[in-house]
Amino acid sequence: MPENATDAWFGVRCVFRHGGSTYEERIVIVLAADFDHAIAKAEDDAAEYADDVNAEYVGLAQAFALFDDLGDGSEVFSLMRDSDLTPDEYLTAFFDTGDERQHDAGRSWPKSS
Repeated sequence: MPENATDAWFGVRCVFRHGGSTYEERIVIVLAADFDHAIAKAEDDAAEYADDVNAEYVGLAQAFALFDDLGDGSEVFSLMRDSDLTPDEYLTAFFDTGDERQHDAGRSWPKSS
């Protein structure tokens, strides 16, 4: 619920380094008056999160103003990038380097006992 009539929801992506070579992109939803306030709130959260998980906030925060009401299927972050790479090259360069810690859809997640 907005704190005042001018507040809006923003998705903010911050980047962290864990140890020497593992990076995390984390997106949080914040309620703020504008992009600057959204980034400031997310960076305050980033500092606390980094302390909690013994990571380093590397200083990148990118904000996206939500234009949908929050709910199932709401877009919470979007970043557009110009590139001359083919789709396969683009995915390999930015999202599928082989070093990601991710779950592949279609494979069973490890079952708990």
